[in-house]
Amino acid sequence: MAQVRQVQDPQSEELIKAIQISLIVKIRPVLDKVVTDMYTAMRPRTMVVADLGCSSGPNTLTFVSSVIRAIGDYCRRSDCDQPPDLQFFLNDTPSNDFNSLFRAIDQFKKMVVVGKPNARKTARKTPSHYVVGLAGSFYRRLFPRRTLPIELKVSSKTHMNRENIYITKTTPPSVVRMYQEQFDFSHFLKLRSEELVLGGRMLLTFHGRKNNDVFYGDLNHLYGLLGEAIQSLVMEGLVDKERLDSFNLPIYGPSVDEVHKIIKQSELFNINQIQLFESNWDPDDDSDGNHVPNAIQSGMNVAKCLRAVMEPLFVSHFGECILDKIFQMYARNVSKHLEKEKTNYSVIVVSLKGNNRSLRVTSSTKLENTSKP
Repeated sequence: MAQVRQVQDPQSEELIKAIQISLIVKIRPVLDKVVTDMYTAMRPRTMVVADLGCSSGPNTLTFVSSVIRAIGDYCRRSDCDQPPDLQFFLNDTPSNDFNSLFRAIDQFKKMVVVGKPNARKTARKTPSHYVVGLAGSFYRRLFPRRTLPIELKVSSKTHMNRENIYITKTTPPSVVRMYQEQFDFSHFLKLRSEELVLGGRMLLTFHGRKNNDVFYGDLNHLYGLLGEAIQSLVMEGLVDKERLDSFNLPIYGPSVDEVHKIIKQSELFNINQIQLFESNWDPDDDSDGNHVPNAIQSGMNVAKCLRAVMEPLFVSHFGECILDKIFQMYARNVSKHLEKEKTNYSVIVVSLKGNNRSLRVTSSTKLENTSKP
Protein backbone atom coordinates (compact mmCIF):
# COMPACT_ATOMS: atom_id res chain seq x y z
CA MET A 1 0.00 0.00 0.00
CA ALA A 2 1.36 3.42 -0.92
CA GLN A 3 1.73 5.49 2.21
CA VAL A 4 1.16 9.22 2.63
CA ARG A 5 4.33 10.84 3.94
CA GLN A 6 4.31 13.74 6.38
CA VAL A 7 3.57 16.57 3.94
CA GLN A 8 5.79 19.65 4.34
CA ASP A 9 4.43 21.82 1.49
CA PRO A 10 1.33 23.71 2.79
CA GLN A 11 -0.37 23.68 -0.62
CA SER A 12 0.13 19.93 -1.02
CA GLU A 13 -1.20 19.42 2.50
CA GLU A 14 -4.35 21.38 1.64
CA LEU A 15 -4.85 19.32 -1.52
CA ILE A 16 -4.48 16.06 0.43
CA LYS A 17 -6.98 17.36 2.99
CA ALA A 18 -9.44 18.19 0.21
CA ILE A 19 -9.21 14.65 -1.20
CA GLN A 20 -9.76 13.08 2.22
CA ILE A 21 -12.68 15.35 3.10
CA SER A 22 -14.36 14.63 -0.25
CA LEU A 23 -14.08 10.88 0.41
CA ILE A 24 -15.34 11.20 3.98
CA VAL A 25 -18.40 13.20 2.89
CA LYS A 26 -19.29 10.56 0.30
CA ILE A 27 -18.98 7.54 2.59
CA ARG A 28 -20.29 9.07 5.83
CA PRO A 29 -23.88 7.74 5.39
CA VAL A 30 -22.50 4.22 4.88
CA LEU A 31 -20.17 4.57 7.86
CA ASP A 32 -22.98 5.86 10.10
CA LYS A 33 -25.18 2.91 9.17
CA VAL A 34 -22.41 0.36 9.82
CA VAL A 35 -21.70 1.84 13.25
CA THR A 36 -25.31 2.21 14.41
CA ASP A 37 -26.33 -1.23 13.08
CA MET A 38 -23.45 -2.78 14.99
CA TYR A 39 -24.39 -0.99 18.19
CA THR A 40 -28.13 -1.73 18.01
CA ALA A 41 -27.47 -5.41 17.25
CA MET A 42 -25.00 -6.02 20.09
CA ARG A 43 -25.46 -3.18 22.62
CA PRO A 44 -21.90 -3.61 23.92
CA ARG A 45 -20.59 -1.69 26.90
CA THR A 46 -17.36 -1.19 24.97
CA MET A 47 -17.01 -0.98 21.19
CA VAL A 48 -13.59 -1.60 19.66
CA VAL A 49 -12.95 0.02 16.27
CA ALA A 50 -9.83 -0.46 14.15
CA ASP A 51 -8.81 1.93 11.34
CA LEU A 52 -6.39 0.07 9.06
CA GLY A 53 -4.01 2.16 6.98
CA CYS A 54 -4.71 5.33 8.97
CA SER A 55 -1.55 7.26 7.91
CA SER A 56 -0.79 10.48 9.81
CA GLY A 57 -2.27 13.18 7.63
CA PRO A 58 -4.38 16.14 8.77
CA ASN A 59 -7.66 14.21 8.53
CA THR A 60 -6.54 10.92 10.07
CA LEU A 61 -8.80 11.36 13.09
CA THR A 62 -11.86 12.33 11.05
CA PHE A 63 -13.00 8.71 10.90
CA VAL A 64 -12.65 8.46 14.66
CA SER A 65 -14.74 11.61 14.98
CA SER A 66 -17.37 10.20 12.60
CA VAL A 67 -17.78 7.05 14.69
CA ILE A 68 -18.04 9.06 17.92
CA ARG A 69 -20.64 11.37 16.41
CA ALA A 70 -22.66 8.47 14.95
CA ILE A 71 -22.90 6.73 18.33
CA GLY A 72 -23.49 10.01 20.19
CA ASP A 73 -26.28 11.06 17.81
CA TYR A 74 -27.91 7.64 18.08
CA CYS A 75 -27.82 7.77 21.88
CA ARG A 76 -29.36 11.25 21.87
CA ARG A 77 -32.15 10.18 19.51
CA SER A 78 -32.93 6.99 21.41
CA ASP A 79 -32.34 8.64 24.80
CA CYS A 80 -30.17 5.73 25.97
CA ASP A 81 -28.90 6.06 29.53
CA GLN A 82 -25.24 5.36 28.95
CA PRO A 83 -23.39 5.38 25.60
CA PRO A 84 -20.69 2.73 25.17
CA ASP A 85 -17.01 3.39 25.68
CA LEU A 86 -15.16 3.48 22.36
CA GLN A 87 -11.68 2.01 21.94
CA PHE A 88 -9.92 2.98 18.69
CA PHE A 89 -6.85 1.30 17.21
CA LEU A 90 -5.15 3.35 14.48
CA ASN A 91 -3.02 1.02 12.38
CA ASP A 92 -0.35 1.68 9.78
CA THR A 93 3.12 0.46 8.89
CA PRO A 94 5.95 1.10 11.40
CA SER A 95 7.34 3.90 9.21
CA ASN A 96 4.19 5.96 9.76
CA ASP A 97 4.64 9.17 11.77
CA PHE A 98 2.74 8.07 14.88
CA ASN A 99 4.24 10.90 16.94
CA SER A 100 2.39 13.47 14.81
CA LEU A 101 -0.73 11.38 15.20
CA PHE A 102 -0.49 11.29 18.98
CA ARG A 103 0.13 15.06 19.13
CA ALA A 104 -3.09 15.59 17.18
CA ILE A 105 -5.19 13.53 19.60
CA ASP A 106 -5.28 16.18 22.35
CA GLN A 107 -6.50 18.83 19.91
CA PHE A 108 -8.99 16.37 18.48
CA LYS A 109 -10.58 15.64 21.87
CA LYS A 110 -11.38 19.33 22.31
CA MET A 111 -13.13 19.42 18.93
CA VAL A 112 -15.42 16.41 19.30
CA VAL A 113 -18.29 18.31 20.94
CA VAL A 114 -17.65 21.71 19.34
CA GLY A 115 -20.56 23.29 17.48
CA LYS A 116 -23.40 21.37 19.14
CA PRO A 117 -26.40 23.52 20.22
CA ASN A 118 -26.88 21.89 23.64
CA ALA A 119 -23.33 21.52 24.92
CA ARG A 120 -24.17 20.04 28.31
CA LYS A 121 -26.49 17.36 26.94
CA THR A 122 -24.09 16.70 24.08
CA ALA A 123 -21.18 16.17 26.45
CA ARG A 124 -23.27 13.77 28.54
CA LYS A 125 -24.21 11.67 25.49
CA THR A 126 -20.79 11.79 23.82
CA PRO A 127 -19.13 8.39 24.31
CA SER A 128 -15.89 8.17 26.25
CA HIS A 129 -13.19 7.32 23.74
CA TYR A 130 -9.64 6.03 23.87
CA VAL A 131 -7.22 6.15 20.93
CA VAL A 132 -4.02 4.13 20.55
CA GLY A 133 -1.59 3.50 17.68
CA LEU A 134 -0.87 0.05 16.28
CA ALA A 135 2.13 -0.46 13.98
CA GLY A 136 2.11 -3.39 11.54
CA SER A 137 0.99 -4.58 8.11
CA PHE A 138 -2.69 -5.45 7.74
CA TYR A 139 -1.62 -8.32 5.49
CA ARG A 140 -0.78 -10.06 8.77
CA ARG A 141 -2.88 -10.73 11.85
CA LEU A 142 -3.05 -7.62 14.03
CA PHE A 143 -5.42 -8.64 16.83
CA PRO A 144 -6.36 -11.71 18.91
CA ARG A 145 -9.23 -13.82 17.64
CA ARG A 146 -12.77 -12.49 18.00
CA THR A 147 -11.86 -9.18 19.63
CA LEU A 148 -13.08 -6.56 17.13
CA PRO A 149 -16.68 -5.50 16.45
CA ILE A 150 -15.75 -3.04 13.66
CA GLU A 151 -12.82 -2.65 11.28
CA LEU A 152 -12.29 0.13 8.77
CA LYS A 153 -9.83 0.02 5.90
CA VAL A 154 -9.38 3.23 4.03
CA SER A 155 -7.21 3.12 1.03
CA SER A 156 -5.23 -0.13 -1.40
CA LYS A 157 -0.64 -3.55 -2.79
CA THR A 158 3.77 -5.55 -6.79
CA HIS A 159 8.26 -9.05 -13.04
CA MET A 160 9.19 -6.89 -15.48
CA ASN A 161 6.55 -4.54 -16.90
CA ARG A 162 8.77 -3.01 -19.54
CA GLU A 163 8.46 0.76 -20.04
CA ASN A 164 5.39 0.84 -17.79
CA ILE A 165 4.84 1.39 -14.08
CA TYR A 166 1.23 0.16 -14.01
CA ILE A 167 -1.07 -1.96 -16.16
CA THR A 168 -1.36 -0.77 -19.78
CA LYS A 169 -2.37 -2.41 -23.06
CA THR A 170 1.23 -3.58 -23.56
CA THR A 171 1.48 -5.19 -20.10
CA PRO A 172 2.06 -8.99 -20.36
CA PRO A 173 -0.69 -11.26 -18.93
CA SER A 174 1.81 -12.64 -16.39
CA VAL A 175 2.29 -9.15 -14.94
CA VAL A 176 -1.47 -8.56 -14.81
CA ARG A 177 -1.86 -11.81 -12.85
CA MET A 178 0.92 -10.67 -10.53
CA TYR A 179 -0.97 -7.47 -9.75
CA GLN A 180 -4.18 -9.39 -9.12
CA GLU A 181 -2.45 -11.97 -6.92
CA GLN A 182 -0.63 -9.37 -4.84
CA PHE A 183 -3.89 -7.49 -4.32
CA ASP A 184 -4.57 -10.64 -2.25
CA PHE A 185 -8.00 -9.54 -1.08
CA SER A 186 -9.05 -13.07 -0.09
CA HIS A 187 -6.10 -13.32 2.33
CA PHE A 188 -7.01 -9.94 3.80
CA LEU A 189 -10.61 -11.12 4.35
CA LYS A 190 -9.44 -14.32 6.03
CA LEU A 191 -7.27 -12.39 8.51
CA ARG A 192 -10.02 -9.94 9.36
CA SER A 193 -12.63 -12.71 9.80
CA GLU A 194 -10.41 -14.25 12.48
CA GLU A 195 -10.17 -10.93 14.34
CA LEU A 196 -13.81 -9.83 14.20
CA VAL A 197 -16.33 -10.91 16.81
CA LEU A 198 -19.29 -13.00 15.62
CA GLY A 199 -21.51 -10.69 13.61
CA GLY A 200 -18.81 -7.99 13.49
CA ARG A 201 -18.83 -5.34 10.77
CA MET A 202 -16.17 -4.15 8.35
CA LEU A 203 -16.17 -1.07 6.13
CA LEU A 204 -13.62 -0.97 3.29
CA THR A 205 -12.76 1.87 0.93
CA PHE A 206 -10.12 1.65 -1.79
CA HIS A 207 -9.38 2.85 -5.30
CA GLY A 208 -10.97 0.72 -8.00
CA ARG A 209 -12.27 0.96 -11.53
CA LYS A 210 -15.78 1.28 -12.91
CA ASN A 211 -15.47 -1.32 -15.69
CA ASN A 212 -14.26 -4.90 -15.96
CA ASP A 213 -11.50 -4.26 -18.52
CA VAL A 214 -8.27 -4.48 -16.52
CA PHE A 215 -6.41 -2.59 -19.29
CA TYR A 216 -8.72 0.40 -19.23
CA GLY A 217 -9.67 2.37 -16.14
CA ASP A 218 -9.14 5.45 -14.07
CA LEU A 219 -5.84 4.34 -12.54
CA ASN A 220 -4.53 3.19 -15.92
CA HIS A 221 -4.79 6.78 -17.15
CA LEU A 222 -3.54 8.37 -13.94
CA TYR A 223 -0.44 6.18 -13.60
CA GLY A 224 0.06 5.72 -17.33
CA LEU A 225 0.76 9.44 -17.65
CA LEU A 226 3.30 9.15 -14.83
CA GLY A 227 4.96 6.24 -16.62
CA GLU A 228 5.15 8.35 -19.79
CA ALA A 229 6.87 11.13 -17.82
CA ILE A 230 9.57 8.73 -16.62
CA GLN A 231 9.85 7.24 -20.12
CA SER A 232 10.57 10.69 -21.59
CA LEU A 233 13.38 11.15 -19.06
CA VAL A 234 14.79 7.76 -20.09
CA MET A 235 14.89 9.02 -23.68
CA GLU A 236 16.75 12.13 -22.49
CA GLY A 237 19.28 9.93 -20.71
CA LEU A 238 18.31 11.21 -17.25
CA VAL A 239 16.87 7.91 -16.00
CA ASP A 240 18.28 4.41 -16.65
CA LYS A 241 15.92 2.26 -18.70
CA GLU A 242 16.52 -0.68 -16.36
CA ARG A 243 15.26 1.47 -13.51
CA LEU A 244 11.99 2.08 -15.33
CA ASP A 245 11.57 -1.55 -16.46
CA SER A 246 12.05 -2.87 -12.93
CA PHE A 247 9.59 -0.48 -11.28
CA ASN A 248 5.93 -1.32 -10.69
CA LEU A 249 3.57 0.72 -8.53
CA PRO A 250 2.42 -1.44 -5.59
CA ILE A 251 -1.24 -0.62 -6.23
CA TYR A 252 -4.10 -2.45 -7.91
CA GLY A 253 -7.55 -1.02 -8.65
CA PRO A 254 -10.11 -3.86 -8.85
CA SER A 255 -13.55 -3.65 -10.41
CA VAL A 256 -16.72 -3.88 -8.34
CA ASP A 257 -17.39 -7.30 -9.89
CA GLU A 258 -13.93 -8.54 -8.85
CA VAL A 259 -14.48 -7.42 -5.27
CA HIS A 260 -17.97 -8.93 -5.18
CA LYS A 261 -16.72 -12.26 -6.55
CA ILE A 262 -13.82 -12.57 -4.08
CA ILE A 263 -16.08 -11.81 -1.11
CA LYS A 264 -18.66 -14.37 -2.24
CA GLN A 265 -16.02 -17.04 -2.85
CA SER A 266 -14.53 -16.52 0.60
CA GLU A 267 -17.89 -17.29 2.30
CA LEU A 268 -16.58 -15.31 5.28
CA PHE A 269 -18.70 -12.17 4.95
CA ASN A 270 -22.13 -11.08 3.80
CA ILE A 271 -22.25 -7.94 1.67
CA ASN A 272 -24.54 -5.31 3.17
CA GLN A 273 -23.69 -2.65 0.62
CA ILE A 274 -21.23 -2.07 -2.19
CA GLN A 275 -20.96 1.25 -4.04
CA LEU A 276 -18.64 3.08 -6.38
CA PHE A 277 -18.03 6.83 -6.05
CA GLU A 278 -16.25 9.05 -8.55
CA SER A 279 -14.21 12.19 -7.87
CA ASN A 280 -12.27 14.58 -10.05
CA TRP A 281 -8.53 14.03 -10.27
CA ASP A 282 -7.95 17.58 -9.07
CA PRO A 283 -9.31 18.00 -5.51
CA ASP A 284 -9.66 21.76 -6.15
CA ASP A 285 -11.95 21.12 -9.12
CA ASP A 286 -15.48 20.65 -7.79
CA SER A 287 -17.19 21.10 -11.17
CA ASP A 288 -19.58 18.43 -12.44
CA GLY A 289 -19.26 18.99 -16.18
CA ASN A 290 -16.90 17.45 -18.73
CA HIS A 291 -14.72 20.57 -18.97
CA VAL A 292 -11.75 21.32 -16.72
CA PRO A 293 -11.72 25.08 -15.96
CA ASN A 294 -7.91 25.37 -15.65
CA ALA A 295 -6.13 22.32 -17.03
CA ILE A 296 -2.64 23.69 -16.31
CA GLN A 297 -3.38 24.33 -12.63
CA SER A 298 -5.22 21.00 -12.33
CA GLY A 299 -2.19 19.20 -13.77
CA MET A 300 0.03 20.81 -11.15
CA ASN A 301 -2.42 19.93 -8.36
CA VAL A 302 -2.65 16.28 -9.40
CA ALA A 303 1.15 16.02 -9.59
CA LYS A 304 1.55 17.55 -6.11
CA CYS A 305 -0.99 15.13 -4.62
CA LEU A 306 0.62 12.07 -6.16
CA ARG A 307 4.09 13.21 -5.16
CA ALA A 308 2.93 13.70 -1.56
CA VAL A 309 1.69 10.12 -1.51
CA MET A 310 4.47 8.38 -3.44
CA GLU A 311 7.66 10.37 -2.87
CA PRO A 312 9.32 7.83 -0.52
CA LEU A 313 8.71 5.07 -3.07
CA PHE A 314 10.21 7.10 -5.92
CA VAL A 315 13.18 8.32 -3.86
CA SER A 316 14.15 4.76 -2.92
CA HIS A 317 14.02 3.57 -6.55
CA PHE A 318 14.99 6.54 -8.75
CA GLY A 319 16.84 8.79 -6.31
CA GLU A 320 15.90 12.20 -4.96
CA CYS A 321 17.67 14.40 -7.50
CA ILE A 322 15.39 13.41 -10.40
CA LEU A 323 12.04 13.82 -8.58
CA ASP A 324 11.39 17.44 -9.56
CA LYS A 325 11.84 16.64 -13.25
CA ILE A 326 9.60 13.54 -13.04
CA PHE A 327 6.68 15.37 -11.46
CA GLN A 328 7.10 18.53 -13.56
CA MET A 329 6.84 16.36 -16.65
CA TYR A 330 3.92 14.48 -15.08
CA ALA A 331 2.07 17.76 -14.41
CA ARG A 332 2.41 18.69 -18.10
CA ASN A 333 1.17 15.26 -19.19
CA VAL A 334 -1.87 15.49 -16.92
CA SER A 335 -2.67 19.01 -18.16
CA LYS A 336 -2.58 17.87 -21.79
CA HIS A 337 -4.80 14.90 -20.94
CA LEU A 338 -7.36 17.03 -19.08
CA GLU A 339 -7.53 19.51 -21.96
CA LYS A 340 -8.80 16.66 -24.14
CA GLU A 341 -10.72 14.58 -21.60
CA LYS A 342 -11.87 15.10 -18.03
CA THR A 343 -11.18 11.90 -16.10
CA ASN A 344 -12.27 10.86 -12.61
CA TYR A 345 -10.89 8.34 -10.18
CA SER A 346 -13.16 5.71 -8.65
CA VAL A 347 -13.46 4.65 -5.02
CA ILE A 348 -15.17 1.40 -4.03
CA VAL A 349 -16.95 1.34 -0.66
CA VAL A 350 -17.96 -2.05 0.78
CA SER A 351 -19.94 -2.68 3.97
CA LEU A 352 -19.58 -6.26 5.24
CA LYS A 353 -20.95 -8.34 8.08
CA GLY A 354 -19.20 -11.43 9.39
CA ASN A 355 -20.85 -14.64 8.20
CA ASN A 356 -21.60 -16.42 11.47
CA ARG A 357 -22.51 -19.66 9.74
CA SER A 358 -19.11 -19.90 8.02
CA LEU A 359 -17.33 -19.01 11.24
CA ARG A 360 -19.15 -21.77 13.13
CA VAL A 361 -18.31 -24.30 10.40
CA THR A 362 -14.64 -23.28 10.55
CA SER A 363 -14.56 -23.54 14.34
CA SER A 364 -16.25 -26.95 14.42
CA THR A 365 -13.87 -28.27 11.75
CA LYS A 366 -10.90 -27.20 13.86
CA LEU A 367 -12.40 -28.96 16.89
CA GLU A 368 -12.89 -32.18 14.91
CA ASN A 369 -9.31 -32.04 13.65
CA THR A 370 -7.87 -31.52 17.12
CA SER A 371 -9.96 -34.34 18.61
CA LYS A 372 -8.61 -36.96 16.20
CA PRO A 373 -5.81 -39.18 17.58
